[in-house]
Amino acid sequence: MSRQADSRNEVAERIGYITRVQSFSACHRLHSPTLSDEVNKRIFGKCNNPNGHGHNYKVEVTVRGKIDRHTGMVMNITDLKQHIEEVIMIPLDHKNLDKDVPYFANVVSTTENVAVYIWDNMVKQLPANLLYEVKIHETDKNIVVYRGQ
Repeated sequence: MSRQADSRNEVAERIGYITRVQSFSACHRLHSPTLSDEVNKRIFGKCNNPNGHGHNYKVEVTVRGKIDRHTGMVMNITDLKQHIEEVIMIPLDHKNLDKDVPYFANVVSTTENVAVYIWDNMVKQLPANLLYEVKIHETDKNIVVYRGQ
């Protein structure tokens, strides 16, 4: 179907974006086992505290797709909410990322890598090619965006 309405006055396919925002709290320590303690302290500064530190993360999960002409939705927001619960809230909320989430046993728990973790697990839950973006607000001033590349 063309992007413009045809002679029968049918509406062209429309693409929409849905973003669901969710917050979770977690602690972590920025530390790479492949680097010396001295280099870790130099690179990560106070975030390399041996006892870790915490964040109240705000995550925005955006899906992109055709707006269904019958339902008027890209996807049911209730389904998106459930996927976010399974991928983000259950494994990450009120957890020590480095100790409680197996993925981070050998991956530095930077916000960039948290975004990759969320992407990789959301993409398994959602229909193909629907996930568009994962955006994480680590602080009011530090924001990471990941689009699967």
